[in-house]
Amino acid sequence: MKLPFGSTLVTTQWLRDVVRLNLPDKKILDASWHLPNTGRNALLEYNRCHIPGAVFFDIDECADKSSGLAHTVPPAEVFEAYVGALGISNDTHVIIYDNHPQFPVFSAQRVWWTFRLFGHSKISVLDGGLPKWISEGGEVTDKLSWFPRKTYAAKFNPGLIKYFKDIETNIHNPEFLVVDVRPEGRFQGIAAEPRPDIKPGCIPHSVSLPFTKFYDLDNRSMKSAEQLQQIFEASGIDLNKNIVASCGSGISACLLALAGHLCNKDDIAVYDGSWTEWFARAPDNLKKNIPV
Repeated sequence: MKLPFGSTLVTTQWLRDVVRLNLPDKKILDASWHLPNTGRNALLEYNRCHIPGAVFFDIDECADKSSGLAHTVPPAEVFEAYVGALGISNDTHVIIYDNHPQFPVFSAQRVWWTFRLFGHSKISVLDGGLPKWISEGGEVTDKLSWFPRKTYAAKFNPGLIKYFKDIETNIHNPEFLVVDVRPEGRFQGIAAEPRPDIKPGCIPHSVSLPFTKFYDLDNRSMKSAEQLQQIFEASGIDLNKNIVASCGSGISACLLALAGHLCNKDDIAVYDGSWTEWFARAPDNLKKNIPV
């Protein structure tokens, strides 16, 4: 089957054909995740309602649990074991969705980026997520699927990730632009963070580009490549330069990487710890806009 949108964003109609044909080389992942202040449980929601054949990808479970942060990237062997247990091999085409009620892509892009980080190229995102799937007549079920374990071999791409020391060094010796996609109020220090132990603010020399600008909410979809290009240009962000995405905890930052990918820029890196780590570790003189 030929994929639309350059094989990255796929439509509900295309995915309905995949589900109907039960194609063995394709696996559907429900990668729903919700902010800690919402009180929602993505796994329980998956158990009650998901796309037929989909298995749940737990962003907080497939993580480095020694980091002290919620969902930092796991070691390669942990990722290999986790996705292999879902029936995914290096030859599997993985299709990811989430179930955010407002945004067409909210957490699926984090799993899309993680697969790319570990060298997987056959990876797509359902544009519009589960709510659009349902509104356009897609079938749902509470029946859980199971697939035989497969062998998966990761090939780590270090160019797609940045760590605390990289960001700290870059402040003094700039080599890349940090783009923060949190809502602008959190960047400016005038709106609360969703985690009660974290104050709002920003990394010095970073710029704000809220992730919500990438959406066409009227059609519950990502904006077109041409529209995304215009957003980058209007924000003064040169896609020919080195760019690193940051957010609250490394989830929505991956939407910047996805938007760049749709504009043919495949090397936007993600600061995995993002503001949560930066606020906890950086000295006070390397935090801006912190409220008193």
